[in-house]
Amino acid sequence: MKNELKIFSPATVANVSCGFDVLGFCLDTIGDEMIIRKTTEKGIHITKIVGYDLPFEADKNVAGVSALALYNDAKPNCGFEIEIYKKIKPGSGIGSSSASAAGSVFAINELLGRPYNKTQLINFAMKGEALASGSEHADNIAPAIFGGFTLVRGVSPLEVLQLPTPDDLYVTIIHPQIEVKTSEARAILPKEVELKKAITQWANVGSLVHALHTNDYDLISRSLKDVIVEPYRSKLIPFFNDVKLATNTHALGTGISGSGPSIFALSEGIGKAKKVEQAIRNVYSKTDIAFETYVSKINVQGMKILS
Repeated sequence: MKNELKIFSPATVANVSCGFDVLGFCLDTIGDEMIIRKTTEKGIHITKIVGYDLPFEADKNVAGVSALALYNDAKPNCGFEIEIYKKIKPGSGIGSSSASAAGSVFAINELLGRPYNKTQLINFAMKGEALASGSEHADNIAPAIFGGFTLVRGVSPLEVLQLPTPDDLYVTIIHPQIEVKTSEARAILPKEVELKKAITQWANVGSLVHALHTNDYDLISRSLKDVIVEPYRSKLIPFFNDVKLATNTHALGTGISGSGPSIFALSEGIGKAKKVEQAIRNVYSKTDIAFETYVSKINVQGMKILS
């Protein structure tokens, strides 16, 4: 059994338009790298952080908090060191905190011989996610650990459903270099929802799940509509409506990734995804906002062991 692992912990898109707090999917080309090793000294110790200024104290770092949750349950006769090579910008809306929280528990579980299943790992990782967002939710963590598309049917008790992913589905991401705090993005949401809108939303969720099972790209397109959350959160993202309009020709659908500011667009095929990327870049290149774009196939594996 290995004493050290280097892993790729992927970025994720949560909500997926109509699936607020329940749907998510995993990215393939964007993610953090982490090195976790066994030590004779007990406890969880974060020894290196590259990329962003984050706390080294385990109880103040999302990777440390989730690792401690697993460690205190497993009670192993060893400790663990964690190195974090942070490539997902915190607050980007593509699961930065989830990548850290999920990565640490995945790697420790591997080094211990996999005593926990994926659902149990999500439970531990949610403790770290709560540190970052103020509440335990799994819509980013679940796809990071399971891969592909996931639906969180319930949190207490936790039940995650892994959904199939059409083979030729790609995502284009734009990350404007602005900050949208999750707490603020939640605060602007309505406390009550009109019944007509609720019916539309759950019909879209149901049809999107069916479309993923049947590889129906046209139905995916018709289902990627959010009538409850997007009308409010889109106001926090500059030029969101311009991006949505610009991607109409080639994208199946465009929406807010998590609580923003990142925007995602799903496309059938790499060719269309690249055209969507260019359309998005054309919008933002005319503004004074710095931005980054990515094109990725949906990552059906999730976490990857690099060495």
